[in-house]
Amino acid sequence: MKLLANKSLFSTLLFTCLFGVSSSFSAVAAEDEQAKNSLERLSKSLRKLNFNTSFVVVKNNQAEPYHWLHGIVEKSESEHEEANGELNEGNSELEILALLNGPRRDILRVNNRVTYIEPEYAPYSINSEQISGPIPTVFGRDISVLADNYHFVSVGKNRVLGRAAQLIRIVPTDSHRFGYWVWLDLQSGLLLKLAVITRKGKLLEQIQFTHLEITDTISENLKQLQATELPKVIDITANQKTIDLAWQVNWLPDGFKAVKSNRHRINNNKQAVEFMLFNDGLVDISVYVNPSKSKQRAIEFASDGATLVLNQVINNIEVSVVGKIPLETAKKIVSSVSFTRKLAKP
Repeated sequence: MKLLANKSLFSTLLFTCLFGVSSSFSAVAAEDEQAKNSLERLSKSLRKLNFNTSFVVVKNNQAEPYHWLHGIVEKSESEHEEANGELNEGNSELEILALLNGPRRDILRVNNRVTYIEPEYAPYSINSEQISGPIPTVFGRDISVLADNYHFVSVGKNRVLGRAAQLIRIVPTDSHRFGYWVWLDLQSGLLLKLAVITRKGKLLEQIQFTHLEITDTISENLKQLQATELPKVIDITANQKTIDLAWQVNWLPDGFKAVKSNRHRINNNKQAVEFMLFNDGLVDISVYVNPSKSKQRAIEFASDGATLVLNQVINNIEVSVVGKIPLETAKKIVSSVSFTRKLAKP
């Protein structure tokens, strides 16, 4: 009888443990699914809502202020017929991102035409479906492209900018990337705060929103943009194509794919530079290779917030890596570069 009682007790404890583990896995899965749903809502809100917002990028004890506007204008039936395959066939999408300090730097978007206004160049336009700025472009697109290399974790609720917010952690599956913490407005789904965090929890840089206004109609600035004749689109497809270079990168963290490569000259000294860009959906890594007057130079690096710049010279060839990645990752990338032939002469 005592043996049977012990077996019964063991069975009960085993069931309790297994049930507890199963419940924990279910809870974690539910939180992960909630996090994914929140990020998908963010993507939809960034594309569908009319908003007028300001934010600051804080890094190295300095703050860069930005003004960001987005709006949707519904097209009439006749305009819809004349759209000829615009990005949003049923409406017109307008966007302005402006850096508020220093010389004027504005990026304007009308559907798939993006116009740059910078002090160094005459205004120009390119074909693109999104603006490239401090906010990761994947937040306004299909977030599922990150699923293989990042986990989405719903942590809890907080208060940001006086609004109820949900904290979502985007956690890398390896040690070769940084983590991203995002605070999302519970009411609208929009971004209120973003932080780039090391694996040990150190804050590298953050984006803090200082103003958020959601409206039924577009702002006056966007109405002016809609009526403005923008510069003609220039053809940059030649620079976007992957070309055959004299070298290759033999190691990258899982998930990074080549986006483009090119060969160009630096304006100041006419130095020939070969370049490759890689992306994992969230992070860009740029690799530059060029001849150097120095025979050898040990690894040098500097950080601007989360962005690392690392370079090394071996046998009169300089290799540089730029990206929001840890130092050890950049070192491993540099050491993996090999050459198939001599570099083109300057």
